[in-house]
Amino acid sequence: MKKQKALIIIKPDAVQRGLSGTITKRFEQVGLTIIGLKFQKADSKTVIAHYPSTDVWFEKVGKRTLNNCAAKGVDPKIVFKTDDAVAIGKQVKSWLITYFQESPVLIMAVEGYECIEIIRKISGNTIPVLAAPGTIRGDFSHDSIDLANEAMRPLRNTIHASDTIEDGEKEVALWFTPDELFSYVRADEKIMFP
Repeated sequence: MKKQKALIIIKPDAVQRGLSGTITKRFEQVGLTIIGLKFQKADSKTVIAHYPSTDVWFEKVGKRTLNNCAAKGVDPKIVFKTDDAVAIGKQVKSWLITYFQESPVLIMAVEGYECIEIIRKISGNTIPVLAAPGTIRGDFSHDSIDLANEAMRPLRNTIHASDTIEDGEKEVALWFTPDELFSYVRADEKIMFP
């Protein structure tokens, strides 16, 4: 079986609260290998490239937001001044670009067997109020879609974690150059995977 790569970004809300070490430790403790690590202010070009600029992505994000509005009995035209899913998706992306540049972020490339499933499990639901206790988002954030929409901002959910093998490869290549990555065998791998 081949090892997978994934990108983890400790977002501004977690960096500003001094949670970088605690969050990083959780991924290392489970046995994932950090193969790239940097602390920097994200430039807008990279953040724009990180989130797709396709109508498919905008519509997906917008529909998710519209579904939440419907479930809560909120009129999207009052909050977003539109009920067009693509327009709402574009608005959310602009919030994300601003959010990622509020402070430096800690960017990690990690590697391991079943890496994507492991980081998703440790990270928890992307909506913090729905994340289980013991997960990063469940333990370190309690933001909700309602609060975010009311304040016209994205969810503050502490981390970004790649959600597919393909996204992991693409995101690591976007945020890291090949000479910034160092693949190696951890001592515990020799015990776990002889």
